[in-house]
Amino acid sequence: MALRSLIRPLPLTNHSMNPQPPPMNTNPTFAAPLPRRRFLQWTAAAAAFTLAPRRVLGGAGQVAPSERINLAGIGLGGQGMQNLAALQKFPEVQVVAVCDVNRESGRYLSWNWSEGREEKLCGRDPARRAVEDFYGQQQRSGKFRGCHSYADYRELLAQEEVDAVMVATPDHTHAVITMAALKRRKHVYCEKPLAYSVFEARQVAEAARQAGVATQLGNQGQASEEARVVSEIIADGAIGAVHEVQVWSPARFWKWPPWEGRPPEAQPVPEGLNWDLWLGPAPERPYHSAYHPWTWRNWWDFGTGLLGDLGCHKLSAVFKALKLGHPSSVEACSTKLNPETYPLGVMARFEFPRRGNLPPLVLAWYDGGLKPPRPPELEPEDPMRDIIYIGDRGKLMGERLIPEARMENYRRPPKTLPRSPGHYHEWVAACRGGPPAGANFVDHAGLLTETCLLGNVAVRAGQKLAWDGPACRVTNHAGANRLLHREYRPGWSL
Repeated sequence: MALRSLIRPLPLTNHSMNPQPPPMNTNPTFAAPLPRRRFLQWTAAAAAFTLAPRRVLGGAGQVAPSERINLAGIGLGGQGMQNLAALQKFPEVQVVAVCDVNRESGRYLSWNWSEGREEKLCGRDPARRAVEDFYGQQQRSGKFRGCHSYADYRELLAQEEVDAVMVATPDHTHAVITMAALKRRKHVYCEKPLAYSVFEARQVAEAARQAGVATQLGNQGQASEEARVVSEIIADGAIGAVHEVQVWSPARFWKWPPWEGRPPEAQPVPEGLNWDLWLGPAPERPYHSAYHPWTWRNWWDFGTGLLGDLGCHKLSAVFKALKLGHPSSVEACSTKLNPETYPLGVMARFEFPRRGNLPPLVLAWYDGGLKPPRPPELEPEDPMRDIIYIGDRGKLMGERLIPEARMENYRRPPKTLPRSPGHYHEWVAACRGGPPAGANFVDHAGLLTETCLLGNVAVRAGQKLAWDGPACRVTNHAGANRLLHREYRPGWSL
């Protein structure tokens, strides 16, 4: 069936949209860096870009306090707790503060996949206890007190002398928190996607460029061996010139609302949750457990759908291997749309122009159980991987040529790309003066996020959109430009 025949447009009268995107602020004002930060930068410039062990830098098994990165964690749900647990293990990092609008509650899904889908106790108090327990194990007394706790990230940034922040809040607050940190020249690790809207992603990437700090998006797969092997095989010409890529994502594994539209009734705000801060710049609405925790991903006002959530994971290697820039157009269709929740399934088609000697390319996205046609090169028992590169001389599925006989007879090219020491390692090293991390906002994550979120704009617009990437503007549909950003609640801004 033709793509266009499946399109179900959503009316462009959403109350939260501006008539036009706000003017692009290309000159954010930044606070002067702290003297201690300058000291960190000077010492890091003289250091090797690899991470040195405690015994080298600090004596007696410790890194000197003056050389540590003071880190604050903002957003301590399942993913935020996982990030913080990973980062606090670096001897170069000292977690000094945590922040979450929720004091403490259950029902958070663990992102430690070895634990399956086990629900966890999360929030600022469990995070603070976890940090202090971790550092306490390294003290003779077995106790440690020194991690401060906040409900409001603005208070944390105003009161704490931190060098870096980890942001793992719901999608709709990524940009406002990240921008506040960048304006203070803090290094930032932000969970994917980088922002809620196309306009926010552009603004945050530009602010990161001006701030000159270390940034990293939370798309861990970009650091993988597979991502580099794919680039090397394509560069080797094994499948010829690539003209199409098909990417699919399975259906959501979180609960879907049992009703259509908003919940039929409001619920009392749980004790310890600041609902106004949780809403942040999003339009005001009463609290309901259908939004928090975890299932905020279902809702247009808070999440970014599977394309925003998983697109930043799956499309990262595609962008790097094929040197993708701005798409020239995008169109999308979906299962049934409503103004409140994301559709169950989406298909999107991005067209990219020629890049040097690389031909024009079509990137096709499928989610919610929708898939591209099964490649005829696969044997009946072969599983279908989620990324298929189609060239004029063959196909690559994941990092393997198909059919399997081609892979067995193929001599892999030499390893020409540098390997990653690890996703978190990249960012910590960059904070200490090393090379930019692989998913930094300026070179990779900003454009990657923009493109994914532009697909959501096409879903709602209901027609093929011509995109002027440098100008951040749809050229053939005035209404679609209103979907590039939304009006913030009073008191909130980038």
